[in-house]
Amino acid sequence: MSFDYMHQWKDNIDKFFGESFWGEFDSVLKPLIPQINIYKKEYELLVVINVPGIKKMDQINCSVSGQTLHVSGMITIKTSGFEMHQEEIVQGSFDRSVELPYIIRKDKIQARYEHGLVWINLYKEVEKEKHSKQIVIQEGEN
Repeated sequence: MSFDYMHQWKDNIDKFFGESFWGEFDSVLKPLIPQINIYKKEYELLVVINVPGIKKMDQINCSVSGQTLHVSGMITIKTSGFEMHQEEIVQGSFDRSVELPYIIRKDKIQARYEHGLVWINLYKEVEKEKHSKQIVIQEGEN
């Protein structure tokens, strides 16, 4: 299926239902924010979180409890004197929880914010403890 065919399909739906038809699906069609990649080794995880525009580390909160990583905060792109014409960089408040492949050690967590990404190194817990641990994010390059 070519992209031209998909655009024709969308145009036909716009003609039939009206151009406002797609606006009602915005909350369903927009991607989850922030976007999160999780990379895994046998005893280590690397979590990369896409959060552009963070100026102060208190704009984002991360914690881990058992096998769950919780991330919340706000992505804001500041513009002055302009109105939105096209939006592809999703912004606004976010609150996400993701399941990790195993329980995480609380004493060995490292995180940093660099070039719009939060990099979190996590390690597998060998004990079955499930207490929550706040993650402190350092600013700077690795």
